[in-house]
Amino acid sequence: MEFDQLSRTVIGCAIEVHHTLGPGLLESTYRQCLACELSHAQIPFQMEVPLPVHYKDILLDCSYRIDLLVSADLIVEVKSVETLLAIHQAQILTYMRLAK
Repeated sequence: MEFDQLSRTVIGCAIEVHHTLGPGLLESTYRQCLACELSHAQIPFQMEVPLPVHYKDILLDCSYRIDLLVSADLIVEVKSVETLLAIHQAQILTYMRLAK
């Protein structure tokens, strides 16, 4: 599936989860339900994918985890907040940089 179409499909799955559950639940709940939607849509994904830090020639486990890695291309970070803040954007940008 093309990346743009994959992104639209994942967003649609996330909207379905939020529409069904509503606001106020834990991120882990939304993550599990999004995983169910992705499975139902037959979209491959991995949950809680470790993201090591490359320091010189060493790989370090610094406890970074990608919530969902979809089709080995798309990083999905689930948030259960009223408003996305700059720190949330910084987190996903950091994950994208580390995943290169």
